[in-house]
Amino acid sequence: MTAVRRIKIIATGLALVLLAVELWYGAPALASALGHLRTPNWSLLGLAVLADLGSMSLFARMQRRLLRAAGTLVPIQRAVALAYAAHSLSVTLPGGPVFSTAFNFSQMRRFGATSAVASWAVAVSGLLSTGTLILIGAVGGVLTRGGHGWLALAGDVVVAIGLAVCLRTFVQHPNWLLWLCGKVLTGFARLTGRSAERGTRLVSGAVEQLSVIRMSTRDLRVAMGFAAGNWLLDAVCFGLCCLAAGAQGLSVAQIFVAYTAGMAAASVPLVPGGLGVVDGALTLGLVAGGTPIDDAVAGVILYRLISLVLVIGVGWVLWALLRRPREALSEIAE
Repeated sequence: MTAVRRIKIIATGLALVLLAVELWYGAPALASALGHLRTPNWSLLGLAVLADLGSMSLFARMQRRLLRAAGTLVPIQRAVALAYAAHSLSVTLPGGPVFSTAFNFSQMRRFGATSAVASWAVAVSGLLSTGTLILIGAVGGVLTRGGHGWLALAGDVVVAIGLAVCLRTFVQHPNWLLWLCGKVLTGFARLTGRSAERGTRLVSGAVEQLSVIRMSTRDLRVAMGFAAGNWLLDAVCFGLCCLAAGAQGLSVAQIFVAYTAGMAAASVPLVPGGLGVVDGALTLGLVAGGTPIDDAVAGVILYRLISLVLVIGVGWVLWALLRRPREALSEIAE
């Protein structure tokens, strides 16, 4: 057994122990929360479902826009199916992000993208998604502190703009990317005593494929808007679930802070679905903002039923369809 596998097993065990302790000490609050779930506001819950479905649609549109900028046109139905399927892989499997990335790459290749373009689209969508979540969390933090912390927010904005400028520069001038990668390969070859010739050939081939990409400023703005909308609608779903469970007096800042705390916990895939870890972070975020614990637990349960059960269930069905021969792809597109 490798050291990495041992660490994963230990981390998973600790997470399960933490979940058991949370359930033990939180049993009274959980019982009260389950009572709330018997009489939720069904109208708000329906709006929450629509918000989360819209969130997934916007993520799909972001990836579709990136592929379109690279010259690969994908029907929206196929893009949405891929977003659901890849998300399900990422959330539910051990080491899910690795499987999700590989699946995203293989499906984009089936859609007609070259290897370099598919890798570029997956990487850029991840960067845009992460960057916009950081900005949303920063805005929530500023609102919570009553207007303080604008300097930190400005710093986050500068970093995000810097990443966007670098991304667009390398897309418009792929030879600069070749020069940078060539320097890295040369340095690595010197350290290891190996030849950098093969690596340089591979980079040259990838840059040649990337040279077809003409990502305009408008494309970048639209993709960033879709990325931000993806998180915002999911946060709206979370807030509506809390209101549907009976939580009172929730502010927008409280929802954003609790939500970004939960999503930050989800970025560390200790257990499938982040069970216990994400739920605890979301609940603690709400309670820290003044929400009664039974209301917070009830809201988190409703949100996880939508985001972890409904969305993931749909994703696995679409994964099965995407794994079928090309005829299935035609069925999805129709």
